[in-house]
Amino acid sequence: MRIDKSVFVHEMALISGEVRIGRNSSIWPGAVIRGDLGPITIGEYTNVQDNAVMHLDPHSFLKIGNYVTVGHSSVLHGCEIADRVIIGMNATVLEGAKVARNCIIAANALVRENAVIPENSLVAGVPGDIKHRKADRELIMRWALVYYELSRRYLKGEKTFPQDQVDRGIETYKERGLL
Repeated sequence: MRIDKSVFVHEMALISGEVRIGRNSSIWPGAVIRGDLGPITIGEYTNVQDNAVMHLDPHSFLKIGNYVTVGHSSVLHGCEIADRVIIGMNATVLEGAKVARNCIIAANALVRENAVIPENSLVAGVPGDIKHRKADRELIMRWALVYYELSRRYLKGEKTFPQDQVDRGIETYKERGLL
């Protein structure tokens, strides 16, 4: 296991096996990341929210890029998620699926085994269907950065994140050209 020292891991998260997590990422309560059957790699500034599950089949791998939001209760199983993606709450991405950068997988969507989702797609439904090819990059980055800021507050012992402070933080990122 290699977890960068800047990563926030909530005490109620479970991480086991061959797992690597890049800098400034965050793992929230109830998240389960099991690299017992193969490697799981999570990039930088990625957040794995409450009760999300990551696992894989033997002889497989799971890779998550940078600035990814993995929503509450989602399941990622042996798939590849590129940079700047939102996996919505309760969504499932199955073995062998590949989600390209700047995509949004809507809440409750199911991305089938070996599916290939092209760049800038919005996917919704069961099974998942591409609804359009113009995902909102600012929205994707906003959620990644909000969770980064929230994790920094948790590391300082704070437990709340007032909306006006969220807005100020986002404006700072805009000024720096990150949004």
